[in-house]
Amino acid sequence: MANRTPIPTNNSALIAMIADEDTVTGFLMAGVGNVDLRRKTNYLIVDSKTTVKAIEDAFKEFTTREDIAVVLISQYVANMIRFLVDGYNKPVPAILEIPSKDHPYDPAQDSVLSRVKHLFSTESVASGRR
Repeated sequence: MANRTPIPTNNSALIAMIADEDTVTGFLMAGVGNVDLRRKTNYLIVDSKTTVKAIEDAFKEFTTREDIAVVLISQYVANMIRFLVDGYNKPVPAILEIPSKDHPYDPAQDSVLSRVKHLFSTESVASGRR
């Protein structure tokens, strides 16, 4: 408990998106989009022309911005930068892998879900429950 990072409380925390056009458009229509004074957006639309470097840069930017509380990333996009997603271990912003229209969700590939399963299996063994 003593080593936990305090979660910043900010009234204007944003949700960032890294996903295909249809997924991002749906979230933008729901009001998730934001463009700041420097014309920086809180989303990246990934298509066949998007480079892995651009995805990596967006992920690094979104996970270091103080105004972002959650990063939603399509699982197939997360697989392109799996080393970054698996290496990320801060509580805020939280990283959530989501399905897309053309790529179904695979729980076996979700790094957050595997961490939670590992945590609960470790706690179960430690407490004597199975």
